[in-house]
Amino acid sequence: MTKLAQTLGLTEFQTEIITTVRQFVDKEVIPTAQELEHSDTYPQAIVDAMKEMGLFGLMIPEEYGGLGESLLTYALCVEELARGWMSVSGVINTHFIVAYMLRQHGTDAQKQKYLPRMATGETRGAFSMSEPELGSDVAAIRTRAKRNADGTYTIDGQKMWLTNGGSSTLVAALVRTDEGADKPHRNLTTFLVEKPAGFGEVVPGLTIPGKIDKLGYKGIDTTELIFDGYAASADDILGEAPGQGFFQMMDGIEVGRVNVSARACGVGIRAFELAVRYAQQRHTFGKPIAEHQAIAFQLADMATKIEAAHLMMVNAARLKDSGERNDVAAGMAKYLASEFCAEVTQQSFRIHGGYGYSKEYEIERLMRDAPFLLIGEGTSEIQKNIISKRLLADYRI
Repeated sequence: MTKLAQTLGLTEFQTEIITTVRQFVDKEVIPTAQELEHSDTYPQAIVDAMKEMGLFGLMIPEEYGGLGESLLTYALCVEELARGWMSVSGVINTHFIVAYMLRQHGTDAQKQKYLPRMATGETRGAFSMSEPELGSDVAAIRTRAKRNADGTYTIDGQKMWLTNGGSSTLVAALVRTDEGADKPHRNLTTFLVEKPAGFGEVVPGLTIPGKIDKLGYKGIDTTELIFDGYAASADDILGEAPGQGFFQMMDGIEVGRVNVSARACGVGIRAFELAVRYAQQRHTFGKPIAEHQAIAFQLADMATKIEAAHLMMVNAARLKDSGERNDVAAGMAKYLASEFCAEVTQQSFRIHGGYGYSKEYEIERLMRDAPFLLIGEGTSEIQKNIISKRLLADYRI
């Protein structure tokens, strides 16, 4: 376990899982991450090892073949994975959002159909809300599912920013349906879209054009998804409940925001580890730079930010596990952890000096990964909007 970001009150089984993941990261992920990231290569061997470890079934109930663990256990595993390479944690993030949504909102038939295969990693999940030019305005979704006379649906439109879009085989997609509701978000429905992994027209009416080239977050595939006359049945609607998609997705997003918080903690921890090691090895003016007060204070600042972010992430996860409302806690954790991660990573970069700008040093990769966390699962501004609305409601005079 890291010396920073300790978590009190874990069971022996939780500790064992997290220790195993950390050892896996040290042995299998960190030594290969630089090469795979720079070549933008999908980490198939790492993903296969994660399947064997049972990580794809971590939060899936035991009755469906999973480990039945808590969101907290999952978040702490994500923290360890992101410490090694953030893209690896991204492989399981959307998978678990979809699995969680199925667990919470799916019909018994949908759970029986998908969760056992998701637990083994045979079926891999992705979820899709965003669209081109849509940004954070989810209620303005334009992709539409038109209901036909025979009860089936025809879906047309374009979705954007699908993590695991090419490698996934099950996509939870939020689209507009005609429910006649007076509020736009009550006309949104979640469809479960099965497809093979790959690119191009993967099934009739459904195209994954290709990978989007990104600043960071390499290796993992981020894609568009284009519906053009895609045929869906009423059974493909999550929970067989049209018009409930917005609420289902927001429930899943709370899991996603805890995940992003955990990723930010992991990246921040790694940035600190690199900085504190380098600061003891690099000498100037006759002593290690760690002994210069300017650098020592930077290290103290970084460690404090990491500790604060970790505690908020753990609190948000435990709230969600307890069944309590955690939208504010998840928003606060995501906001603070992502902002602190960006700050800590840049502080580590500065401590490395000119070497931090070299691709030979790991900190260069973290500098490109950290900004994604500021926008993934809702920007910092969206989190502030969520937080402030709840505060004003709770403290209304």
